[in-house]
Amino acid sequence: MTDTAKEAAPRKASTKDVFKALGRGRVLITLLLGFGSGLPFLLTGATLSLWLAEGDVALSAIGFISWVGLAYSFKFLWAPVVDRFDVPILGLLGRRRGWMLLSQLLVGGALIAMAIIGPEGGLTALGSAALVTAFASATQDIVVDAWRIETAENDEDLSLLTSAYQLGYRFAILAGNALILFFATWFGWNGAYGIWGAAMSIAIVATLFAKEPLDRSEIGKAIGHAAPWTPRGIYDAVVGPFINFLATHKTAAVLMLAAISLYRLPDFVMGPMVGPFYLELGLSKEAIGAMRLSFGLAGSISGIAAGGLFALRFGFGRTLLLGALIGPMSNLGYTLMALAGLSTPMFAGVLFVENFSEGLAGAALVAYMSSLTGIGYTATQYALLSSFYALLGKFLKGFSGVVVEGLQQGHDLMTAYALFFAGTAAVGIPAVLLCWLLHIRNLRLAREMGAA
Repeated sequence: MTDTAKEAAPRKASTKDVFKALGRGRVLITLLLGFGSGLPFLLTGATLSLWLAEGDVALSAIGFISWVGLAYSFKFLWAPVVDRFDVPILGLLGRRRGWMLLSQLLVGGALIAMAIIGPEGGLTALGSAALVTAFASATQDIVVDAWRIETAENDEDLSLLTSAYQLGYRFAILAGNALILFFATWFGWNGAYGIWGAAMSIAIVATLFAKEPLDRSEIGKAIGHAAPWTPRGIYDAVVGPFINFLATHKTAAVLMLAAISLYRLPDFVMGPMVGPFYLELGLSKEAIGAMRLSFGLAGSISGIAAGGLFALRFGFGRTLLLGALIGPMSNLGYTLMALAGLSTPMFAGVLFVENFSEGLAGAALVAYMSSLTGIGYTATQYALLSSFYALLGKFLKGFSGVVVEGLQQGHDLMTAYALFFAGTAAVGIPAVLLCWLLHIRNLRLAREMGAA
């Protein structure tokens, strides 16, 4: 399906639709797989930054260690392997289920390794375990996204499964940046990470009950794939997905990739510094967790619901544009917090806006990227798109601590944080312009199709 067709596609499922459909096995399994995909994400990112900040690790080191998340941005490099080859032994479950189970086992084991090592075991060892976690988690994302897209029976079904996946993912994000803070208070950070590693068993159970969506060998024959061990097969696996994408979307592919790559840049860049900023404000882990589980959760659910309703009424193009507009607002909220000092109402408002915008824009972006993939290249093409989505932001966020420390040379710490967060909001402007151009193009193509 092209981006133009998507604009006229059937309505996006709302959160209410997802809850109504949880009695259907595929929807519940998709929600649990989304939970498994989201669970490790912040444990190698913002939550890890908070753990390190409590251990008095330098801001520059915290920023640099966030680079382990670059594994998510390069997953398109090994996505062809996931797309074309079965996992030994576990492949008996099917290509998608085999890769899902392997990646989930690795994520759980690596999180438990992080719990055992901790900052006291050295940043190199902890960073290595975090890198394995991110690599395995990125692999899980590749195969779960492919399973979600290939399992859908039609566009309406894809919308429902995408919403279920996003809902599960958002619940996991809240568990990874809010609920875990209470467990860290009760059992220590090491204990909390160990518990979260064991919680990957939820996704493992979902994988065991999932149904393999398609016969991969039959698809390969239908679209002319050569055997994967032949030169032509290697070309099909590595180059074919990119050629297919460019041939399908032509010159618009550049605009699409640029908009996707800049879409959530403000959030990525500021991410590693949010935890240390909270601690400088004097917030406890319990206070942060309580606010995230109340106002943060309310914002997420409201955002996902609003995204579905807005997409239903105005289409994904306008929804993407709205998300690009409201996303940087939470960054400016952090600027106000840094200048005005700790205020519970302001903190609640910033968290609500942050999670609302992420919920609204996240579901729209995932559904949009899903619609751009081609049959036979699902895993690789979606991995390419989601890699572009995160690559630039995950690279730049590694310098976030250096920037704050640099701003401290001429300002006090809170002013440095205020300037930093304002700057991260400003980097969202190009995404707004690109989404606007993409929307204008879609409208023009829709008019041409209607006139034909």
